Amino acid sequence: MQHFTGEMSALAPLILNVVKAVVVLILGWIAAGAIGGLVRRRVNATPQIDPTLGNFLASTVKWVILAVVLVAVLGIFGIQATSIVAILGAASLAIGLALQGTLSDLAAGVMLVIFRPYKLGQFIDIGGTSGTVKDLTLFTTELATADNVQIIVPNGKAWGEIIINYSAHPTRRVDLTFGIDYGDDADTAMQIILDTARADGRVHSDPEPWARVTNLGDSSVDLTARLWCDAGDYWDLKFILTKAVKEAFDKGGISIPYPHQVEIQKQG
Repeated sequence: MQHFTGEMSALAPLILNVVKAVVVLILGWIAAGAIGGLVRRRVNATPQIDPTLGNFLASTVKWVILAVVLVAVLGIFGIQATSIVAILGAASLAIGLALQGTLSDLAAGVMLVIFRPYKLGQFIDIGGTSGTVKDLTLFTTELATADNVQIIVPNGKAWGEIIINYSAHPTRRVDLTFGIDYGDDADTAMQIILDTARADGRVHSDPEPWARVTNLGDSSVDLTARLWCDAGDYWDLKFILTKAVKEAFDKGGISIPYPHQVEIQKQG
């Protein structure tokens, strides 16, 4: 009995330290999330600061607090901060190799915030992956596809890939191609396209809408129209004008051919 009591007395400090560590971890995690959220709200409430920077700062503050919490937890078990630094210094090569991907993502996140190739709310393509930027943190970029699927891209990959930003400029050019029959008048068809485009108030008058014959296909004469609009109107305008030109062609007697085969039978 005395032996058991002695063992419990020896374990009591360790159990107490474990309880303290768990409490500190929980409270630290909650505090890091709350303070990070507060930083995000305060920064995003300032019109002069880009929301992308607010999210990045919030992520940075959260991870710094968690690092401090980790040091505090190790201190509960008697491991001092100076000892931690010494251990990290001795194991820096191994840690660097083990965490090289994570460190690369961290460095890339800093570069993305400094050079701003994209911002929150912009529609981008990163190495063939497209979506709207929802968040930029220390290590990752979060995208949402057109059908609202979440995509998490490591910042290291984002910085190392070709980035196409469809929302970087206020205006975009809409290219529309229509095929007409060889028997139809190309000038009449191009005028119909231009009249239809100019009738839509979202089409800019400067630069002027443009239409030309761009290809002589196997079964059609291809006409291409180029016009400019606000970036936010791009897709709606593209879809609506495609339908409107088709209806205008029908009224104007312009036919849109389709590939067909002619079967010839020989009687011998």
